[in-house]
Order: sequence, then C-alpha cells, then structure tokens
Amino acid sequence: MLLNFKYSAWFFAIFLFLEAFPASGQKVSILFTGDIMGHDTQIASAENRETHTYNYDTVFTYIKPLLSEPDITISNFEVTLAGPPYKGYPQFSSPAALAVACRNAGIDYLVLANNHAADRGNQGIISTINRLDSIGIPHTGTWKDQASRDSLSPLMIHKNGFNIALLNYTYATNGIRVPKPVLVDSLSRSLIAADIEKAKSKKPDAIILFLHWGTEYDTVPSPEQSSLAKFCLTSGADLVIGSHPHVIQKMTWLRDTASKEGVVVYSLGNFVSNQRKPKTDGGSMVRIELEKGESGIRVASAGYYLTWVYTPVIDYRLRFFILPCSVFENNPGFFSKNEEFGQMKRFINDSRMLLKQQNEGIGEYIFSGGSWVKDDLDF
Repeated sequence: MLLNFKYSAWFFAIFLFLEAFPASGQKVSILFTGDIMGHDTQIASAENRETHTYNYDTVFTYIKPLLSEPDITISNFEVTLAGPPYKGYPQFSSPAALAVACRNAGIDYLVLANNHAADRGNQGIISTINRLDSIGIPHTGTWKDQASRDSLSPLMIHKNGFNIALLNYTYATNGIRVPKPVLVDSLSRSLIAADIEKAKSKKPDAIILFLHWGTEYDTVPSPEQSSLAKFCLTSGADLVIGSHPHVIQKMTWLRDTASKEGVVVYSLGNFVSNQRKPKTDGGSMVRIELEKGESGIRVASAGYYLTWVYTPVIDYRLRFFILPCSVFENNPGFFSKNEEFGQMKRFINDSRMLLKQQNEGIGEYIFSGGSWVKDDLDF
C-alpha cells in the first residue's frame, strides 16, 4: 500500500466506473489530459537515491483507472527526454522513466509541439523522438526532418473501426531557434489549413487539433484563441484541444447550430507539475465519445473530470500524486494535513465556478455511489 490513509476504500471503489461506459463497436472514447511537466522537485521525487534510477509510476496510481478506461488517451508532454543532466524549469529534460510511467498508466499518445519542445536544442528534439519510439509511444508535433513529417503527419489513430487524424502545433519555442532539418509544428493558419486538407485525403472519421496557445495563467481565452478555434473548425477540424495557460479555460460543445458541430477545449490546465499557486495546482481531463450513425460521425458525449496534484512529504521529500477530485473531495482523512485538503477544495470550487459559468454543453463527471455520473443539469 502506497499511503497509509483512512479512506483507501474510496480509491478501490474507483474501479467500478467501468460499468458507466459500456463498450460499443459503433463508438470510440477519447480522453485528453493537460500539461505533463517535469520540475526539479518531480525529478528528485522519482529518483532512487541508492541506484540513481527513476520511477514515476506512483504519480499515476489514483488516476490510472480513468486514464486506461477510454479507447484512446492523449496527453501534452511538456518536457524533453534529452538525457542528463536532468533539469526542470526553465529548460526541461526529464528521465525517460516519465514517459514509461505515462505508458504504464494508460496514456496512448503524446503531443510534443509546445513552447518547451526545443529546450535542449535540436539534439534534444531528436533524442525525445528516439526515446519515445523505443518505448513504443506514438507521438506528433516534432520531427527529425521534413521527410519524416511528410510520411508521418498527420498521426493516424485506428481504433474500434474509426480512423482519426491527430495534428499538433505550438505558438512558439520560447525564442529558441529550431534550425533545419529538425521541425516543430508552428501555430500557422496556412500550415494548419494545408495539414487539414492533407488529413482529409486520408478520409478520417474525425480530425483532432491539439493546440499549444493562449496566455499563461489567464482563465479567459484570448480573442486570438477564439478566432483560431473558429478557423480550425471551419477548415475541417472536429475537436480542438488546448494547452499552455497552466490553468483551466472554458469548454464548448457546438451542436444544433448552422455552423459545423465540434468541441473546443481552450485549456486543460496542468495534469502534473510542481506549480502550486491557486488554479495552477490542478487541471481537467476531457472525455469525448464519437459515434457512427446513418448520417455520419457525431459527438455523442462530452464531459470533464477535475484533477489535482497532491504533494505530501514522505520519507523527507515531496511526492506527487494526481487525484481525481470528485473521489477525494469529501474525504479529509485521506490527506496528511488539513491545509492540503483545503487547497484541493479551493481548486475544486474555483474550477467549478469558472466552468459552470462559461462551459457550453460540457458537464462534470461526478463520482457518486461507486460510479461516475455526468452532471448535465445546467445544459
């Protein structure tokens, strides 16, 4: 047992959620998570001080059932795997064990185009690609050269009879140049339009754009985000998923309108990091279900989970655990300190207030009576 806490039964009850999502050959479920970061304290937490090896598996212990349940899980991987010296902010390089733990927890695909993609230069980009390939995690957004991009983009995902195209772009790389032949996909409307047209030629059932955009720590999408989201949808994207602000922004399910149906999630927030300021210490996961029908593909369901990063001190160092908020929000006895429970409650209250006011058509999954139920009462 990892932690000797009073309410461990709540953790085991989470496995009952499978009953809420029956399998169907005509549906595919996709889960998106926010930023996977690698600050210095996270690296130190994962190190075995005797062998100087690393293991991040325990980070995902409490969230693993939700990560592994959907047919497809996609995350923003906001570090490089450039090798030692391992370092956090401002130029990240994490042990490859972080990616191994992602795979072990149920994350199927990683997007790499973000403002930290070039933190260790071209060699860091190439090393990250090589390490993920060796681990067996498909990825997109960064490339060794144009030939690789031409042959591998868009990343095509085949599941449950669905063919899904995944594209990924970033607004910048923190001023670090990326000399050719290496490429990081940039948030250019002309590039996006060309890539969507290329994706259409592969006759996908859906096109997903994962965009690294927006203003850091701003809970309201910028006008540029709103304009770009509309551009992406009208160009042919079905789902637009956002990262970078490190805080949650609104989620919109566009349906029953004259324009194209689709989902826009402006920012998922942090999935795991050592950012502890209010609103940055957690994030959201969005679960979307696509369905095949006589009239084509449609979004059958869309909902979100709130997650929070719990950092107790165990054996004289910080540990990191991603918690599904709804499972633990009524269990103060789980936490080693009252202040920690209070911090999570503040994150939950702030996030719910924001999303209940701003979301359109996307409610929260609540853990109740041993299963997950989506709260759509306000829509």
